[in-house]
Amino acid sequence: MDTAFVGHVHALRLALTDPRFDACAVTGALSVQAGAREALDKAVATEGAHGSGPYADRLAAAVEATGTTVQRPELGSLVAAVPVGADERAAASAAVAAVDEEAVRLRSAVKSRDGFFTTFCISPYSRYIARWCARRGLTPNQVTTASLITALIAAGCAATGERWGYVAAGVLLIVSFVLDCTDGQLARYSLQYSTMGAWLDATFDRAKEYSFYAGLALGAARNGDDVWGLALGAMILMTCRHVVDFSFNEANHDATANTSPTAALSDRLDSVGWTVWVRRMIILPIGERWAMIAVLTAFTTPRIVFYALIVGCAFGALYTTAGRVLRSLTRKARRTDRAAQALADLTDSGPLAEVQARLLRGRAGSFGSVYVAALGTVLMAGAALYLPFGDPRLVAVAAVYAITAGLAVAAPLKGALDWLIPPLFRAAEYVTVLALAAKADVPGALPAAFGLIAAVAYHHYDTVYRIRGGTGAPPHWLVRTIGGHEGRVLLTTVLAAVLVDRASDFPVALTALAVFVALVVLVESIRFWVSSGAPAVHDEGEPA
Repeated sequence: MDTAFVGHVHALRLALTDPRFDACAVTGALSVQAGAREALDKAVATEGAHGSGPYADRLAAAVEATGTTVQRPELGSLVAAVPVGADERAAASAAVAAVDEEAVRLRSAVKSRDGFFTTFCISPYSRYIARWCARRGLTPNQVTTASLITALIAAGCAATGERWGYVAAGVLLIVSFVLDCTDGQLARYSLQYSTMGAWLDATFDRAKEYSFYAGLALGAARNGDDVWGLALGAMILMTCRHVVDFSFNEANHDATANTSPTAALSDRLDSVGWTVWVRRMIILPIGERWAMIAVLTAFTTPRIVFYALIVGCAFGALYTTAGRVLRSLTRKARRTDRAAQALADLTDSGPLAEVQARLLRGRAGSFGSVYVAALGTVLMAGAALYLPFGDPRLVAVAAVYAITAGLAVAAPLKGALDWLIPPLFRAAEYVTVLALAAKADVPGALPAAFGLIAAVAYHHYDTVYRIRGGTGAPPHWLVRTIGGHEGRVLLTTVLAAVLVDRASDFPVALTALAVFVALVVLVESIRFWVSSGAPAVHDEGEPA
């Protein structure tokens, strides 16, 4: 840091203490992590670090010249300057005094883009809770854990099946969401980003919500109402919707010539303030969704909660997917190899699909990847819903589905609609498990299916967050070990056929498969997220 620096302390925090970037700089200050140390050494040895101007600024430019990215945080009204002479120093000092640094720090702790409920009903006070936590030495990870514990207690209250339990569950769910907002605001307020925080924040939201679904289903069962199928349907809708979001964003992350009349219309609507909030609310993002769940839990029944969830999530999924399909069909862009690889990783294709893709590589350009995937999904889901439990024809359909899964990924996924392939595969797998469990019509089948899909969904979310963090998908051995989506579909249909005369054993088989998948995926996930190679990010861009 330049000894003549004049500016706000938080401007220096942004440059010197943010662990997410290898190199970061503001006027008069530069910091580098271990990943940029070599670039710094080169910069010091070059003439680029010499000349006029603050030394830190010249050094930052020289580091950039070596090809290393130097993050330059947006300061807004914060001041960071190296004045020359008494007049410039006085002007800079006056500019520093004119800005309420703490107010800026609190304001910047809140996400710039969030839902209506979160923005206007939670963030106005949760930012102060974040500051209170920071001043007492609490970490974002501790707040995240408190949020999870609160949500699990809420699920336990819902599982009582009593009205007092439902009311307590609704209140605690809101408290959990407040803490969920607070952990990210605390991370931004105090710049406490960590790899462990990335893992906790990326997974706990889903764990909280799906645990609450299970609590509601258990509570309903105490009153003689079986809603496990509805709980599973709500979880499937939510997961598939998120996969649509992730796949579309990854497919267009670095696309070139990104033009679309649909996108232009969206940009024009953004200029009309109220339409922005309406469009954010109608897709039922996490804030609005949790508020709805909390209120309906307190005053109605679990069945009504799930009906509202399914209707709301289905509408949000149709709305967002239709808009993205229109954008994809009307835009002119070229998908990069990186985007195609990300989509291939998101498909979660196992050994059966891999073998076919390897055999067909270079000869699969005419198959039309997304259409093959759509055909396989319709055949698989339709047969699972139509054929009776244990029908051997369903095994044959699952084999055909495995073939279509291989055909769909045989060519690079660079088509306009190829981002639909991962959500199509998720729908095929999840709906097959749901249909088989429902048609088994034995106690415990649907709860076991809920556990299996929860374990598989965790694996899919883990894959997404690794890709978003820039570290790539989980290792191939993991995907092969748990079979890939087509392998699991084939296995579940085989289990149903083998146990057709002993349907009461089907829940045991599903539970064993769920435990196996959960153990393998969790062990590898924990190993990765606590390793030095995991990305130090937090909850930016959390899915709706």
